[in-house]
Amino acid sequence: MVRNTTLGSRAFDIANIILLGLLVISCVYPLWYTFCVSISEKSAANAGLVTIYPIGFSLTPYKEIINDSMFFNAFWISIQRTVLGTSFALLMTVLMAYPLARPKKDFKTRNIFMWILVFCMLFSGGLIPWYLTIQNYHLIDSIWALVLGGGVPVFDVILIMNFFRNLPKELNEAAVVDGAGPWSVLFRVYVPCSIPVLAAVALFISVYHWNEFFNGLVLSNTQSSYPLQTYIQQLVVNIPVGTNLTPEQYKKLSELSNRTLNSAKVFIAMVPMLVVYPFLQKYFVSGIMLGAVKE
Repeated sequence: MVRNTTLGSRAFDIANIILLGLLVISCVYPLWYTFCVSISEKSAANAGLVTIYPIGFSLTPYKEIINDSMFFNAFWISIQRTVLGTSFALLMTVLMAYPLARPKKDFKTRNIFMWILVFCMLFSGGLIPWYLTIQNYHLIDSIWALVLGGGVPVFDVILIMNFFRNLPKELNEAAVVDGAGPWSVLFRVYVPCSIPVLAAVALFISVYHWNEFFNGLVLSNTQSSYPLQTYIQQLVVNIPVGTNLTPEQYKKLSELSNRTLNSAKVFIAMVPMLVVYPFLQKYFVSGIMLGAVKE
């Protein structure tokens, strides 16, 4: 009986390892494939011959990006947007989640505001009213249009609110007995105890701001105001075609393609999130699980 149990446990472990290995490959392969295409020769990339390793070797797409000042301008705008947008949205979600997490006797209209939040999460006013609101605040072509355009993610408010509700009530009572006011209770008791869920929410928001391109397309009238993903979405290879091409332009035309250049841009755009994610990953599972539990 013991032997059969041991064999069954080993078989389960092997199946688990195989399944997890396949999941890892399915996640890593798209990144590796994109990188391989970006450094492959133009003909191999256009013919679809690149699979699990690069064919030929060419750094022309990366050289093109390095010489593109607009790319780095868009990169800097995305960094500003991600830092400001994550900080602002995290602050707003905490300030909104705290009163909604209080008992009904302390905040009698709590349920009304909660239903308003849920309604706003399910239904929106539409693209045109949203755009006109941003325009009336004179934020078009401004970094603040990208930051304030989606400043309060309702789903994240609900996650943090549920986390706050599950914190021991004795913490709040002890702080009040010691003379702490609402602001002190929030920032000196609740926030330090909520690092896991705040880190998970910060990851959600930062990934959204880094990868989102539509707001930049709608709220920016000039290419110099585009964030990185909008710039990548709009950018094409502008190589002059005609009879007066220089030898350098002919060489560039023969080595560069939209496929390799776009792969290089996509790979570079993924790097910042790949660097940040490992530092927040340890909080990810615990933050989501704790924030998703409802009393």
